[in-house]
Amino acid sequence: MARLRSPRTLLPLKLFVIFLLAFPLSVLASDGQQANAPSPIPDPNASAKDLEERGDVLRAQKRYLDALDFYAAAIAKHPTALLWNKEGMSYLFLQKYPEATKCFSRAIKAEKNAPEGYNNRGYMEQRNQNFNKAIRYYKKALALQPNDAVFHYNLGSSYWGKHQYDLAAQQYHAAYALDPDIFNRVSRIGVMAQAGSPEDRAAFSFMVARLYAQAGDVDHSLEYLRKAMEEGYKNIKKVYTDSEFATLRTDKRFEELMSQKPLPLP
Repeated sequence: MARLRSPRTLLPLKLFVIFLLAFPLSVLASDGQQANAPSPIPDPNASAKDLEERGDVLRAQKRYLDALDFYAAAIAKHPTALLWNKEGMSYLFLQKYPEATKCFSRAIKAEKNAPEGYNNRGYMEQRNQNFNKAIRYYKKALALQPNDAVFHYNLGSSYWGKHQYDLAAQQYHAAYALDPDIFNRVSRIGVMAQAGSPEDRAAFSFMVARLYAQAGDVDHSLEYLRKAMEEGYKNIKKVYTDSEFATLRTDKRFEELMSQKPLPLP
């Protein structure tokens, strides 16, 4: 059955979020390529596994509408939480948020011990700034899988959205302890901090700079410290007094950065 085609965005299967999301234009530009591609038809005799794998290939090719046909056919044969999550992600790529929400809810119903459904359902609440509901879902995901850096990261993002910065920092620290590369991986997939105000973005960058400094990662600490300055962080002088920056203050690059005094970007 033909579906209306709409703009699509790109996210990983396990969602990263920081308050609000922004997507690279290069991803949005792929829409016309899919529109011109012939649509494959699911084989009614194929197994659920084969249909799922074909849907995965199509989704990797950003052919989300076609992927939905194969996921739906697989679900009709053998509904699982994983399939509901994949179908929900495909709807999310198409910016069909009510449909995505229903799929993530069905994933939870299909397998109450699968943490990804709770995580993804939390994202849908967070994108609507329903932070309390998002927090409840993220906590359920963490109760099932407590050592998942992404779940800690996302929970921290909802606390950040509520301006509960101490609680947010605790979760970001937990995420970093489990995956020291998590902030960089978020940047590489095109998800960027877009807090409710420039002040929130600047505060976030300074918090990450402090976290990296405390861990002894001078390069990334300097990178985020520069971001904080360019975003107009008003309390930048804390870098001279906070104990976490003690080692950073001995680095010549720190002196150079602070002497340059990068101006806030418009």
